[in-house]
Amino acid sequence: MKIVPKIAYFSMEIGLNADIPTYSGGLGVLAGDTLKSCADLEIPIIAVTLAYNSGYFYQMLGHDGTQIERDVRWDFGSVLDKAPVTVKVNIQGKDVLVDAWVYEIIGHTGHRVPVYLLNTDIEGNEEWQKNFTRVLYDATPFQRICQEIILGIGGVKILKAMKYNDIHTFHSNEGHAAFLTLELLRDLKDVDEVRKRTVFTTHTPVPAGHDRFDYGLVYDVFRNSLIPEEIKKYAGKDQLNMTHLALYFSRYINGVSKKHSEVAQKMYPNYKIHGITNGVHTVRWIHPEFADYYREALPNWKHDPSVFDRAYLLDSNEIWRIHQKIKSKLLDYEKSHSWVLSDQKLLTIGFARRVTKYKRATLILNDIDRLGKIAKGRAQFIWCGKTHPRDQDGKNIIKHIFWASQYLWDNYRVGLAFLGNYDMDLGALMTAGVDVWLNNPMRYMEASGTSGMKAAHNGVLNFSVLDGWFIEGYAISGGMAGWKIGPKPNEPNAEINNDEADANDIYETLEDEIIPTYYNKQNDWIERMKQAIRLIPYFNTHRMVSEYATQAWNLKPQPRWTTV
Repeated sequence: MKIVPKIAYFSMEIGLNADIPTYSGGLGVLAGDTLKSCADLEIPIIAVTLAYNSGYFYQMLGHDGTQIERDVRWDFGSVLDKAPVTVKVNIQGKDVLVDAWVYEIIGHTGHRVPVYLLNTDIEGNEEWQKNFTRVLYDATPFQRICQEIILGIGGVKILKAMKYNDIHTFHSNEGHAAFLTLELLRDLKDVDEVRKRTVFTTHTPVPAGHDRFDYGLVYDVFRNSLIPEEIKKYAGKDQLNMTHLALYFSRYINGVSKKHSEVAQKMYPNYKIHGITNGVHTVRWIHPEFADYYREALPNWKHDPSVFDRAYLLDSNEIWRIHQKIKSKLLDYEKSHSWVLSDQKLLTIGFARRVTKYKRATLILNDIDRLGKIAKGRAQFIWCGKTHPRDQDGKNIIKHIFWASQYLWDNYRVGLAFLGNYDMDLGALMTAGVDVWLNNPMRYMEASGTSGMKAAHNGVLNFSVLDGWFIEGYAISGGMAGWKIGPKPNEPNAEINNDEADANDIYETLEDEIIPTYYNKQNDWIERMKQAIRLIPYFNTHRMVSEYATQAWNLKPQPRWTTV
């Protein structure tokens, strides 16, 4: 029986697979995982994003760590199908043609979730209009607002042109798509009616993550288009704030972990902020080596993540053997993409995420000589990540890591490799192949941190500040799925980010607990790995999507969701 879509999911980026460059990082990868679980659980949903003909960017690195960006060259037609519709959006008084490509996500029952990727690089548009969908997250305000008009307004128009007439919920994944509310308002002519149909997920408590536009630019871009007279009431008095616009028109709003929902509630006290903790798509992120083992050890794991609660029964020797095999694959990759020669015998610590100041990628380098003395002959490090082309602070961080790599090797023979062009494939290898996954952002600026969940899916132990998902994961595992950095949330001054104190905690825990356990207490280490795997039943997108379906999307519970 054909399932008629009732939910429309809008996201500025969606990570479909590593070869389709329509994502930059965690937000897009999460969107892809969400839709994969929707396909598996037969959720009646469709998705809308943009087709970036130059991707985000391909990252090259100079000898000193200078990041060099190159456009990605790819052909839509090689992996996507063409949708048979074209619509118009008005920008600066001129019509812009928008068409769409389609990618279908197929779930394990055969259910299909279509993803529409909007495109303006088509005949009939002027060159400046074709450029709107060239790159993801163009930093210029004009290009960014035009992209978000195309996503929100153009996306609603594309769905109407495709005759999706039964959509009762429009879900904005972050504020980028909030202009969809204006198009719905134009159709429905009633604020309350728009609210009945709109839900919103906010992902970041970092101010830079919320797009704001000067009203001079807004009125210039919309010009002949109808923009509500009360737009400042909807979106902010001084600037048009896309998050505020989404909040105003949504019947349901959520953060992406329990802690993040609390932080978001303080940021937006006039709205009720719910909490739905993120997950990751289990089948996608468990390494094939473990998948082969689980086929016999935990039958039905692909359909029922709850079976991982029995991970304590897994064979310890097999867990260790498989992990070492995956680690070997990661180190082989590292050796062919770096001048640092890694060693299979050494404890390997990984750090990979967007390079931006609040992530504190260099915190562990705070006292580099102390780190060198602790790690000498006992630990090595693999780092990777991209920074936005206009983020000079992020570029300087990468350069500092390159300097530290040379310093640690010259003075202590400690290996620190920085791998270029971080993408989903490398992310999957990293999160499965290292021994410890390091995450130390400024506290309460990490909405979720799904990379740590991917590590836990593969028995990799987390070494993290207690923020985002790891507050919950640390509590569920009784502190056995890894080690914490810094204070617990209920301790005095936990919100104060003291780099020196946090770095000191890293050094002490590394020297006194992590390194001795790895080398002298292998059985204890493997038991911790099993406790990490036992987090899978909760931190997966099947559970997450089931919560969205009943709490946010107003779908009736289905028996197939109860196994998660």
